[in-house]
Amino acid sequence: MEIKILGTGCSNCKKLEANAREAAKEFNGDVKITKVEDIKDIMKYGVMRTPAIVINEKVKMVGKVSGVDEIKKYINDEK
Repeated sequence: MEIKILGTGCSNCKKLEANAREAAKEFNGDVKITKVEDIKDIMKYGVMRTPAIVINEKVKMVGKVSGVDEIKKYINDEK
């Protein structure tokens, strides 16, 4: 499973990435996290507001910082 954190590097983007990494620990290495910072790549997902989370190429959340438990739910929904 792949999680992409979309964001240009703002503090909210960094916090979302940290939360995603914390959530991923529960899944024993079955989750790969990638940071997407290039605005052109972000726009390919139709995202106009960051941060955002993409799991298995599906946009799950846009424009806020999801907590660890919320991210775990997104991951479980994609299993």
